[in-house]
Amino acid sequence: MQSIKLPSKPPSSPHPILNLSFRIFFSAAALFAVVTMLLWAFVFTGHTEIDAQVLNPLYWHGHEMIYGYALAVIAGFLLTAVKTWTGVMMPHGYSLLAIFTCWLLARLGWLAFGLGVAIAGSSVWLLYAAALFDMLFIGAMAFVICRAVLQVKQYKQMGILAKLALLTLGNGLCYWGIISADMAITRVGIYLGFYLIIGLVLTIGRRVVPFFIERGLSGGGTDNVTLRNSKTQDIASLAFLFAFFLADLFYPNKYLLTITALGVAVVNIIRLLGWYNRGIWQKPLLWSLYIAFLGMCLSFLLYALQPWLGYPHSIAMHGLAIAGVGMMTVAMMTRVSLGHTSRSIHQPPKTVNVMYGLMVLVFISRVLLPLVDMSHYLAWIMVAQSAWIACFVLFCISYLPMLTRPRPDGLLG
Repeated sequence: MQSIKLPSKPPSSPHPILNLSFRIFFSAAALFAVVTMLLWAFVFTGHTEIDAQVLNPLYWHGHEMIYGYALAVIAGFLLTAVKTWTGVMMPHGYSLLAIFTCWLLARLGWLAFGLGVAIAGSSVWLLYAAALFDMLFIGAMAFVICRAVLQVKQYKQMGILAKLALLTLGNGLCYWGIISADMAITRVGIYLGFYLIIGLVLTIGRRVVPFFIERGLSGGGTDNVTLRNSKTQDIASLAFLFAFFLADLFYPNKYLLTITALGVAVVNIIRLLGWYNRGIWQKPLLWSLYIAFLGMCLSFLLYALQPWLGYPHSIAMHGLAIAGVGMMTVAMMTRVSLGHTSRSIHQPPKTVNVMYGLMVLVFISRVLLPLVDMSHYLAWIMVAQSAWIACFVLFCISYLPMLTRPRPDGLLG
């Protein structure tokens, strides 16, 4: 008797927010961006009980912006995009919830540490627990991506996997430095993670920004648009970035720092010129990506000039963080959330213009204004913090309803 093959059951999840990773991680990242910046405002002004002998408060802030916020957005993007790239189903439902829970428990540990909550007489135990869950989170994310890539032999994605492995190393160094009371090791872990995130932004941005611009303009009633990309530019950008990382962190020679930072800036300015189309200014989902890349280029120029003009190194670093992490992730989340929930990318919520404008204000207030008026430095930081919080509050108001509801077409996405 011939056996009858029953159709496989379509994938499902107990709640729409667990359909695909972008839903839960983008939602959590936006909420976390508000909470952690509010807490940082208190930490920065000395109104919390964080133990500075255990962990420099600046490193607390840096770690959670990089390994907390940014890595959540990257997880939401990659665990969704790899499904598109490979055709292999990514975690959803309870398996996705398990990965997310590891991220959440690690964040709760760091938030409690920032608030000075003590367990068993020492808040350091909170960071031991956070370390365990952070490693489980990054390890699980890397494992499912690696499995999908190897399953379809898409070896061109191995560069992303290598960066995830190094991010795991960087996070491990942060915890090792805290446990061994060696701030120098923690600093290496923070900056390794930060520049790896920037490397991921440049790598992923090289793929998706021109693609989004082509789709956004060609599908909006204009002629088809084809943008230029160059493998030579890709290699040069990452090579200069790697050399810049080594110079900035391990060999602070002003000539080498200037040459490498200028190299990253020039290569990506040339890349931006190849992507330019005046039609982007009619599409907020497009000009936001373009402005984010432009802000990164400007920040590398600030790195190149810093040894010669003498302004604080943190100004250039925050410029790169705001443009490459803040503005870029907001631009990506607002665009990806529309496309993957079956909504029109040509009709985004009207609030997106305000969100992007607020993130530009963050850059101006945190980076540019201190360059011309350092006497009001604290005021500029407070304006930047307020604009950051307002941006993500608007994102939550505009996007959480669509991220927590089923797709209009009923599909799992």
